[in-house]
Amino acid sequence: MKNVVLIGMPGTGKSVVGRALAERLHYEFIDADDLIVESTGKTLPEILRKDGLEKFLSIEGRVGETMDCQNTVIATGGSMVLSDAAMVNLKANGIAVWLETSIAQISDRMPEDLVDRGIAAMPGMTIRQIYEQREPLYAKYADLIVASCSGEDATAHQVEQVMRTVGMSL
Repeated sequence: MKNVVLIGMPGTGKSVVGRALAERLHYEFIDADDLIVESTGKTLPEILRKDGLEKFLSIEGRVGETMDCQNTVIATGGSMVLSDAAMVNLKANGIAVWLETSIAQISDRMPEDLVDRGIAAMPGMTIRQIYEQREPLYAKYADLIVASCSGEDATAHQVEQVMRTVGMSL
């Protein structure tokens, strides 16, 4: 069975939706950010502050390039799409689902200091600039798009949308 690879901006709910989706599909769940932390022994903000953006992106790309699993829901980091090799590997046995979220919703969910959130971006970039940089890549790699929603049942609603959308492809 194919994997379900969730892509999208930070703050779109990839990890929360991913866990719930994995439970519904009886799949394993992997958060790529957790693999980065496990492989380095550092938090994402620590890597960005101490080692820099390029090192972070290199580590993240390597995680994506070497991931080899089946029957798994994978929540990627928002910047995973910056690594073509990682995305090619993830899509080789997976369906990429873009959790598309408006810039207004993402902005509301982000702290002032993006590095504190572990967001890989050049210093001084705004969340809007990051979104504008990555949006074409999400569109390029997405096999399917599921629009984000808000409210108390948002996660359940998104899981249902992903289930309906990927159901025919699994």
